[in-house]
Amino acid sequence: MSIPQQPNIRLVNAADYRDSYANSIQIRVSVWDFLLVFGRLNPLNAQDVEVQNFQGIYLSPQQAKALLTILEQNVRQYEGTFGEIKLDPSITAQQGQIN
Repeated sequence: MSIPQQPNIRLVNAADYRDSYANSIQIRVSVWDFLLVFGRLNPLNAQDVEVQNFQGIYLSPQQAKALLTILEQNVRQYEGTFGEIKLDPSITAQQGQIN
């Protein structure tokens, strides 16, 4: 059985395309989809942080798994070039939500 040839893909930005910086990602999961909510952390004082969400993206479970795969590949490549990415131990020790 032969493998079908992949189509040529042309990437085009939509008129409303924009780049944004996010340092907070929340993930919400249902049986049908994954919702990635992107935001920016805004420290208000020593104890309080506000998260300003600016974009939510819905993904099918299949696209979420494909995203996981491509992120893993890119993080490995990044670390191979620039060294290990270190996470704050207090964050990785927490159970539950990580902003």
